[in-house]
Amino acid sequence: MPRTAVPSDPVPEDVARLLATVPEWFGQPEANAEYVEAAKTKETWVVRDVDGAVLGVTLLDRHFPHVAEIHLTVVDRAAHGTGVGTAMLAAIEADAISRGVRLLEVKTLGASHPDAGYARTRHFYVRWGFLPLEETDLWGEATPCLIMVKPLLASPSAARTDGRG
Repeated sequence: MPRTAVPSDPVPEDVARLLATVPEWFGQPEANAEYVEAAKTKETWVVRDVDGAVLGVTLLDRHFPHVAEIHLTVVDRAAHGTGVGTAMLAAIEADAISRGVRLLEVKTLGASHPDAGYARTRHFYVRWGFLPLEETDLWGEATPCLIMVKPLLASPSAARTDGRG
């Protein structure tokens, strides 16, 4: 069954529940508490099952009109591999392009850390056209932060930023 992602009212309880299903990615209680708190106010996209239960959540930040950042994506372990993450990214990207967003950004655990789960995460984003931009110690020396960006195609009228078109 094809999955569909849609904008949603905040779902912090669902974020907490989903984070608990994947402790190998989200096993730091302090960070999880911050994600749940962020889920109360950030732009929210969800994928639901046929009964309305939330299977996945993505939280977005919009720092500038031309940039959207994926703050968090979490998918229920039972729904991994069923198109939930793909549906969320496809919907968010289409929405971003329609708003004139030129760059989609995500931060994830850097490749200098040996975590196999995050290697899969990076692979997912690379398949979607994200490019590694920089690995930093933003989250501390033991937790390298990889900043990845994806240039988005804009309509020809939105492509010019020099005022000549």
